[in-house]
Amino acid sequence: MRRLFSSDGRSLFHRAHLLAGMALLVLLLVAMGVTSCKKEAEEGEEPDKSAKKEDIMTFEGNVKVVVGKYVFLPEVSGFDIVVQGGDTEALVGKDIRGEGEFSIDKPSILVANSIEMKDESGKWTNVFTRSEDVVLEDYMDLEDRDEFPVLEDLSYDKKTGWEDQERAKVFGALVKENNTTKISIYNDKNELVGKVIVDGFSDYSDFYIKKLRLFDKFWFYINIKETVDWSDRRRSKEMFHADVLFAGLF
Repeated sequence: MRRLFSSDGRSLFHRAHLLAGMALLVLLLVAMGVTSCKKEAEEGEEPDKSAKKEDIMTFEGNVKVVVGKYVFLPEVSGFDIVVQGGDTEALVGKDIRGEGEFSIDKPSILVANSIEMKDESGKWTNVFTRSEDVVLEDYMDLEDRDEFPVLEDLSYDKKTGWEDQERAKVFGALVKENNTTKISIYNDKNELVGKVIVDGFSDYSDFYIKKLRLFDKFWFYINIKETVDWSDRRRSKEMFHADVLFAGLF
């Protein structure tokens, strides 16, 4: 039978208990060290913001619309491709392919990291590699658009309908009159109620207007500026000046 006591009088149970305690102490010290290192990393290091593999998407198609850095490929449904620092005009009408970076913060944008173009012989050649941080100064997402109230019951002879607003959305059609671009606004009976003189377009709004070329009327998101004098308003039905920031079907 195995002895329960050693020759020096200490029990084997006592020794086993001592060894278990020492092992537990070592585990606690290791855990404390890992926690301390993790805390130091969180407090002293910047988080890794580099794109992950799952954030990279490939794209391929024929370029239909280009405005500034914005590129539209019908084959890449749901995304506007942003080419930061490249010659986008050279891409119009061309077959291209490449890799882009997706961000959940801007779910409709795909930032191009590289682009290849196919020539007449069918050969693919690299024409763009991104070397700059992307800048989206005029980009508007759905949350931004919620800040634009609808201008309702508009009439050129009632300036109270717009003068208390800085930003708004209106439904109408773009027209050219005497070399001036305007938005003709209609009511639910398709009657002209007034016009907005457009002083300027952001690249992002111009890009979407060209994408909507198959539609006659859509929503314009605008910055409202000065009111037209009554003497001119009465004659032309021009209500106020505005800058267009975005255009869409809703």
